[in-house]
Amino acid sequence: MNVESSKIAIIGLGYVGLPLAIEFGKKYKVLGFDINQARIEELKSGRDRTNEADLERLQFAMNLANESDKVGLKFSSKVEDLNSYNVYIVTVPTPIDKFKAPDLTPLLQASQMLGKVIAKGDIVIYESTVYPGCTEEDCVPVLEKHSNLKFNQDFYCGYSPERINPGDKVNTLTKIKKVTSGSTPEIAEVVDQLYKSIITAGTHKAPSLKVAEASKAIENAQRDVNISFVNELALIFDRMGVDTYDVLEAAGTKWNFLKYRPGLVGGHCIGVDPYYLVHKAESLGYNPQVILSGRRVNDNMGLFVANKVVKLMIQKGITIKGARALLLGVTFKENCPDIRNSKVVDVHNELIQFGLDVDVYDPHADSKELSNEYGISLVTNPIKYDAVILAVAHDEFVNINLRELKNSENCVVFDIKAILDRNQIDGRL
Repeated sequence: MNVESSKIAIIGLGYVGLPLAIEFGKKYKVLGFDINQARIEELKSGRDRTNEADLERLQFAMNLANESDKVGLKFSSKVEDLNSYNVYIVTVPTPIDKFKAPDLTPLLQASQMLGKVIAKGDIVIYESTVYPGCTEEDCVPVLEKHSNLKFNQDFYCGYSPERINPGDKVNTLTKIKKVTSGSTPEIAEVVDQLYKSIITAGTHKAPSLKVAEASKAIENAQRDVNISFVNELALIFDRMGVDTYDVLEAAGTKWNFLKYRPGLVGGHCIGVDPYYLVHKAESLGYNPQVILSGRRVNDNMGLFVANKVVKLMIQKGITIKGARALLLGVTFKENCPDIRNSKVVDVHNELIQFGLDVDVYDPHADSKELSNEYGISLVTNPIKYDAVILAVAHDEFVNINLRELKNSENCVVFDIKAILDRNQIDGRL
């Protein structure tokens, strides 16, 4: 297959799939596919609830499809519409279950669906984050079973890990170097050239699918471990009565000091992906102690914050049971509606356990989605509170008037993100 003849179907239109579909839609015939019909209708109308899409570019790509059969972006939730394509890029979620084990259900269901669609010569490229070996060991057998085709003889695979940073309007899809790979040297070159045609930052062709998969797994595991280190420092310095940021600022004067900051580690990547690497390591008989230790520290930071807030309230003589607390922000990162694996939820639930009445205010989060996912309701008009916790550094909160939110001068203000004036707060990570 040559790159010019590529007709591309993107499977999954979330934070990863949609930007990819838009960029490829400028140069190729592209179908954006999602099983969620409501999502399809939303995109057809030129709207995007994730706020990841440049709506002008989205409209441009769709207009191209209306003018030509050879280029442009269309959307569908009908499986039969996939039949006329020859490159399939899978961008479905790869979460973990309640036991923190990889949940490959969406990935395997997408593979089963594609197995009934692919024809000889087709390429299936996976972007979903997985553990090394997953494409060949888990996905390929499903493709073979449902297609009656032979891997690397009748159809081929690629792996190009997503590097989307939700909410980042600077480091967008085309500006981030892309790792690519293929199941044969020839297919690796096709996959590389395909991505190179839209990624202005360039590509890096990995020598195998497994290497590309591993590169993604360690990217987030490395960041997770580094953040866990400063989080552990925050726990230590809290006992000393020392401000962690003062220490980091002093240490950061050395040229090779890594300037990580303490915080809640949530989201679909950093808080999830290390468990995929752990799963693979344990299946090989190795217990990855550093990765698991880092995960334990980061997973417990929400509980630490809640406990610290309650202690500060007690020190100020506030009766805990029935006291009112406000969480400013619930998404997993600033200026973004993404609530996946938000660790602010841990703070909320722990405060509830202490007997507090907790309100959550977030101008970016979707109230219905938050309620469905976590059973938490948003307030639109915050009142007066005994404790205010700034959990997410949304632009709207940088200069927020705390006086309007305080029930009294004894109100505890805790700044998880360390963006507020130190003279206005009682504590921070």
